[in-house]
Amino acid sequence: MPHSALSHLECSKTGKRYDADQVQGVSDAGAPLLARYDLEQVAATVTPADIATRPADLWRYHEVLPVRDEANIVSLGEGMTPLLPLPSYGAAIGVPGLLMKDEGLVPTGTFKARGAAAGVSRAKELGVTGVAMPTNGNAGAAWALYAARAGMKSLIAMPVDAPAITRAECVVAGAELYLVDGLIGDAGKLVAAAVAERTGYQEVSTLKEPYRLEGKKTMGYEIVEQLGWHAPDVILYPAGGGVGHIGIYKALLEMRELGWLGGDLPRLVAVQAEGCAPIVEAFEAGKDESEPFPDAHTVAFGITVPKALGDFLVLDAVRATEGTAIAVSDAELLAEQAELARHEGAFICPEGAACMAAAKRLRASGWLREGDRTVVLNTGAGIKYPETVTVDVPTLAVDSRIPTPSAG
Repeated sequence: MPHSALSHLECSKTGKRYDADQVQGVSDAGAPLLARYDLEQVAATVTPADIATRPADLWRYHEVLPVRDEANIVSLGEGMTPLLPLPSYGAAIGVPGLLMKDEGLVPTGTFKARGAAAGVSRAKELGVTGVAMPTNGNAGAAWALYAARAGMKSLIAMPVDAPAITRAECVVAGAELYLVDGLIGDAGKLVAAAVAERTGYQEVSTLKEPYRLEGKKTMGYEIVEQLGWHAPDVILYPAGGGVGHIGIYKALLEMRELGWLGGDLPRLVAVQAEGCAPIVEAFEAGKDESEPFPDAHTVAFGITVPKALGDFLVLDAVRATEGTAIAVSDAELLAEQAELARHEGAFICPEGAACMAAAKRLRASGWLREGDRTVVLNTGAGIKYPETVTVDVPTLAVDSRIPTPSAG
């Protein structure tokens, strides 16, 4: 059995086949390309029991990942993040079986490391010498660091309002970094123009190369494996560029075809912020694609994507699984960020907190049932967003005393 069963790439709109062993961007139709595998061969040669004997990282699923030669893998130990019970917080919101997949524990502190690991590894294998991308911060940081590990160059452009820590990650990795006075789409135009003038660089914007998605789909494989090769009832995920949703749904379909997953697929929930909710608006309007969201802004900076290239794929995944799309306010998500930390000792990113707020809202409406086995994705560590917490505490003189709490 080869290290990878990668067969070809396929246009997500037309189904047209593309050569997977050439550097590819989007299809002729301008749509994302999806990696396809010889799943019949995988099913005949690999079992879940085989996977259980492998190292606890995302590369344990290497037959359904795109790197053909193990020597080309660029890794910092990403994958197999914990699936944590949240008994106290779950009981408080009426979902006692609530679980959190905590992506804040992977390298670079966010789930973006998964996409960078697969994307950089495959780019290296195909002879790419430099990667270039616009980013809201975390993806650029991850790709810059993984590119450095691979001995590749990186060109990153991000909005000037992106989290400061992500700038530092890019700089320390030696990336060519530019701050843009605008949104991620504005950064994307600058990157596309720069790549057109450079030799050996590949634009790796969200869904404009096929392999970031493959790294992120491993979240779906891990959730199912961690639940004894059973799917949960509901998965909530923050929707920005949409790669996480698309990847998890792709993983679920692959596992079903492999015979590793039976029964109904989990209901997928796309969570956005009210300040940038194009996918939610499209879902509620019954549309197949979203419209650019005007004046996009939210404290959950990672999901500030006014128009996602793969929005139609997110909407398809949500509808095909009888899921839903919901937007929450910044006030709601910040309140749940604090509540979760107080209940469970978990300081999560604002995008993950948006999913907690959505779970609370969906439970209150009855859409989410008390007995549903529900998984919320926390996509990053809260410590990367210190500005989301106001620290207003007393400053004491060295000769003063800490006051005794009042009774009751």
